[in-house]
Amino acid sequence: MSVLLLLLSALVLIYLGVGGTVAAVVMAVATVLGLIQDDWHLLSVLAGGVLLALALILVLPGDLRRNKLSRPLLGWVRSRLPKLSDTEREALKSGSVDWDGELFSGRPDWNRLLDAQPAHLTQEEQAFLDGPVETLCAMLDDWKITHEHYDLPDKVWKYIREHGFFGLVIPKADGGLGFSATAHSEIVMKISTRSVSTAVTVMVPNSLGPGELLMHYGTDEQKQHYLPRLAKGEEIPCFALTSPVAGSDAGAIPDKGIVCKGTWNGEAVLGLKVTWNKRYITLAPVATLIGLAIKVYDPDHLLGETDEIGVTCVLVPRDTEGVNAGARHLPMNTVFMNGPTWGTDVFIPMSQVIGGQDMLGKGWTMLLECLSIGRSISLPALGTGAGKLASLATGAYAYTREQFGRSISQFEGVQEALEPIAGYTYMMDAARLLTSGMLDRGVRPSVPSAVLKYRNTDRMREVINHAMDVVAGRGVITGPRNFLARAYQAVPIGITVEGANILTRSLMIFGQGAIRCHPFIVQEIEAAGMDDEERAVRQFDGTFYRHLAHTTRNALRAFLLGLTRGWLEPVPRQGGIAGCYRQLARFSAAFAFLTDVTLLTVGGGLKARQRLSGRMADALVHMYYASAVIKQWHDEGYPEDQRPLVTWCLQTCLRDLQQSLRAAILNFPVPALRWPLRLLVFPLGATGLNGPDDRLGTEVARTIVDDTPVRARIGRGTYINTAPDDPLGRVLNAYRLARETADMRARLHEAIRNRNEDELDNIALLMGHERKELVDWACAQGIVTADECPKLEAALTALYDVIRVDAFDGDGLKALARCAKGKRKVVERPPRE
Repeated sequence: MSVLLLLLSALVLIYLGVGGTVAAVVMAVATVLGLIQDDWHLLSVLAGGVLLALALILVLPGDLRRNKLSRPLLGWVRSRLPKLSDTEREALKSGSVDWDGELFSGRPDWNRLLDAQPAHLTQEEQAFLDGPVETLCAMLDDWKITHEHYDLPDKVWKYIREHGFFGLVIPKADGGLGFSATAHSEIVMKISTRSVSTAVTVMVPNSLGPGELLMHYGTDEQKQHYLPRLAKGEEIPCFALTSPVAGSDAGAIPDKGIVCKGTWNGEAVLGLKVTWNKRYITLAPVATLIGLAIKVYDPDHLLGETDEIGVTCVLVPRDTEGVNAGARHLPMNTVFMNGPTWGTDVFIPMSQVIGGQDMLGKGWTMLLECLSIGRSISLPALGTGAGKLASLATGAYAYTREQFGRSISQFEGVQEALEPIAGYTYMMDAARLLTSGMLDRGVRPSVPSAVLKYRNTDRMREVINHAMDVVAGRGVITGPRNFLARAYQAVPIGITVEGANILTRSLMIFGQGAIRCHPFIVQEIEAAGMDDEERAVRQFDGTFYRHLAHTTRNALRAFLLGLTRGWLEPVPRQGGIAGCYRQLARFSAAFAFLTDVTLLTVGGGLKARQRLSGRMADALVHMYYASAVIKQWHDEGYPEDQRPLVTWCLQTCLRDLQQSLRAAILNFPVPALRWPLRLLVFPLGATGLNGPDDRLGTEVARTIVDDTPVRARIGRGTYINTAPDDPLGRVLNAYRLARETADMRARLHEAIRNRNEDELDNIALLMGHERKELVDWACAQGIVTADECPKLEAALTALYDVIRVDAFDGDGLKALARCAKGKRKVVERPPRE
């Protein structure tokens, strides 16, 4: 009994997270009670006493534990911890941990999520959306921009500059608008529903341009000179990171700057001789100020004894001698300015290093801090905007399009496609707002930024593909009527840029998150890397045993919560979704436990285990998006009409979360651990979480078909133009008229079905070509009244117009060719000597 009570008390203490002196006293009392029960039997005294002594050594710090256990363990841990590159070490120091840390903890504090300040707009920000953004959207004709101008019209460029679109986030004191991250996201999202090319043009200076770097790291002189000019559009910035040979491995960039002396504005100064070759750089063809990431070298030791100083961010004015730019890439036929830039031995002074000479070699940290902001806002906003546009347009089109005498929105096959369009759009919006809210609270979400970039762009792809399935032939014909073409073409751009999704999923999210968000790993890595052995042992000793308890606690929680379907976990009661909270808590414990097992067994080989890393990344993504949906519903006051959407999203996330963890365990790289892991994580089997059923799926599909507040909520933030000649307006106008005349058209269809075959042939002819005659016939037959005829005719005309597609005759195609003539010349850069 002494052993049994000791073990039980230890397990309870670990589960509750109690340690230190309190735990020592409780275990000692439990052991004594067991000895009393055993009448102080010698075997009980020996076994209980030995186990208690070992437990006390583990629980209570001291020289014995430090020298006999911690010192040899430190050597073993050093061999198991992942080996970090210099860029990865910098990544660990950058950014901050927020809700992602709670998910990695295994015991998320839901009140922290629910009580966090939600994303919101100020009156000034809302007025900007309702005013200048609305006006800008009205100026845009995506067909002409893409197929005739191959650029934004001059009046659009002028409007963007004059109304501060390039200075959304630059502080007011520096001439900008000083808007929040949420406002930045809303603005980009709304513009993207009108024109992807314009949205990219606006978003880059506010997230990927030098402005963000200057705001946080620039010298006072740099800020005073450049920020007002950037805010007013007097300078157009770009930032060049990607090199042809380095690709996604930004740490391997070959672009360099050699410390030397040179002449700048007639003065001899210390500076850098810079050589670079960059591509895929947005705004490079028109940029007047080029930001560069380069590696700085000091072979002549003008600054010190170090030859390689490291990654550095510099500013190069476009008019500097030797700078080459102006040629353009055409990313999937979107026409935002994008192209290469290069230069050889271009001299710039140290004053052009962002932050000045003291920031030499600190560029990687600067980039990681600022890129996390851009990745949290720009592409996630584009993905959400595409989802909102697809939801409004495709739901309306499905309602108006009739086949076999019925709206296709009533077909289960179509509903099966509409369902994820609505559900994933709601998810994307929730995750976007959760993360922008973090940014507005001062969080630098390095891991959530990767999660959001990867998932929102991936969900954009799925939503647009489903929309194309529903719209079918109407969506594949090029022309000014097509409301999906540009979003469809832009999908691969979002998937590829700012860190390709394959690498973001398989290397970044879990690989960095497992270390960055873990409550103990960073301290252990620091201890392992210390030269002072005594200091290293002390730090390791103060961390390792808490880590051990953390891992054991999560194993217990995963097993017990799996057995009870989470019923042991106290969770919030708001919203009536306690079961979802419990499952998320259960899987958070399982995820945290699997993270520790992975780091323990795979260790430095994790980079090569990209399938495992990708599945664990997916698990984190599903937990994050489920949390975002809960947060969004909470912030909006739990409106009951959104319940089907919320339930669908949570059930989908839980199903996919279960599948990701199951796949990670079934393919775990240490085969001997697969069955024990399955037993701990899925003690009752991987069952019970099957996702939404057909009834719920039908409800969710109807949310973007029926004209309800939920449809408006899903599409909130979309630019709406109801003009009948607008690509989206044409569909929305037909949708409005179709709903207003639903009863009249039903009477008309019923009358047609009851006519004889000869009459039907004539009526079919009328329906296909002469809507006025058909309405006149219906009026003469008493099917509709004279007062109803004008609206019915307008509706039938609009319904026919909405299914029409563009067709070009020979002269029209020649005109398009003339627009492109001279604008698509291939420019080859001479090879570098």
